[in-house]
Amino acid sequence: MLYHLFQYLEQHFQIPGAGLFQYISFRAALALISSLVISMLFGGTLVGLLRKMQIGETVRDLGLAGQIQKQGTPTMGGLIILGSILIPTLLFANLNNIYIITLLITTVWLGIIGFTDDYIKVFKKNKAGLAGKFKVIGQIGVGLIIGALLFFHHNVKLKHLTLIDGEKVWVESKAMVTTIPFMKNHEFNYQWLVNWLPNSIQYIALCVVFILIVIFIVTAISNGANMTDGLDGLATGTSAIIGVTLALFAYVSGNTIFAEYLNIMYIPHSGEMVVYIAAFVGACVGFLWYNSYPAQVFMGDTGSLAIGGIIAVFAIAIRKEALLPILCGVFLVENLSVMIQVSWFKYTKKKHGEGRRIFLMAPLHHHYQKLGMHESKIVSRFWIVGIMLAVLTLVTLKIR
Repeated sequence: MLYHLFQYLEQHFQIPGAGLFQYISFRAALALISSLVISMLFGGTLVGLLRKMQIGETVRDLGLAGQIQKQGTPTMGGLIILGSILIPTLLFANLNNIYIITLLITTVWLGIIGFTDDYIKVFKKNKAGLAGKFKVIGQIGVGLIIGALLFFHHNVKLKHLTLIDGEKVWVESKAMVTTIPFMKNHEFNYQWLVNWLPNSIQYIALCVVFILIVIFIVTAISNGANMTDGLDGLATGTSAIIGVTLALFAYVSGNTIFAEYLNIMYIPHSGEMVVYIAAFVGACVGFLWYNSYPAQVFMGDTGSLAIGGIIAVFAIAIRKEALLPILCGVFLVENLSVMIQVSWFKYTKKKHGEGRRIFLMAPLHHHYQKLGMHESKIVSRFWIVGIMLAVLTLVTLKIR
């Protein structure tokens, strides 16, 4: 809103200083600071309100060290994160930008699904929360909307640097492609998946394939973030690290100078997403004020589902979804640990009549707790791994 206000003042009244709001870096800095202030100042008020309303976590005794002490800790703290993202974005971002619109839809949509799940757990006293099928339907719904927007909207396009008559020229394309890590001048074109079909239906098939891929990625990453949210500060800190990395990718992808220097695709209008992701990082870091060990509040599904979905949609928008297995390696391993544990247990039970386990407990962070490692040490080490994966992801810009 302030972006549009100061743009109007600059165009019609030439008010000194109003022109600063045209710079993404300036607005991103304001968004980062604002989200930190909102989450830290107003977060305490919300934590007190949640405690007063007795909106506390019900903990099942799984034999984990320090688990029972968490009984009654306020949950639904994800409202702090959502508010700290949405308010700065509405203030400082260009709300006409299609990428900002898609991120806002993702945030609100998945935030509502997560809030519904937490509401059922806390107020209805149903530990199972929202039925899994309804969560999946919600994730499919947002994936369908985001996929359709990114496929059909006229402002979603990219440009490649091409030599024409000896001069470098940015050539515009509407192709649905994504970056292939570690390979120079190579991108995966989703069109290749439908080339075997008759020409008359290739466009429709491409649309369906792309939307299905978006649905899969959104579902996988949001569930991965949800699985990771099991220790104080684990999901929040990991998400902040991922957010910083995505901010750098968005900035270089939306800047012709850096895109030319790094020999990557230029995505018009994508630089605006830096303002959003700055608010995202600020919200996560600010939430750590209350969520670091020992946590005063848990984010609940209200925060974790939205965080994962935001990361997924952001990566798809800047055509870096193929890098998610590296960048979101912590989420991926947490998810896989549960899938492996459940699959192996079912297989051995069917074969031997008794279920066996690979890990002492899944997700993976609980395995290390069972080994006697302190919670804060597990979180710190997972953060270190997250930083290493983030650096490796950034290195792909040059190692190609």
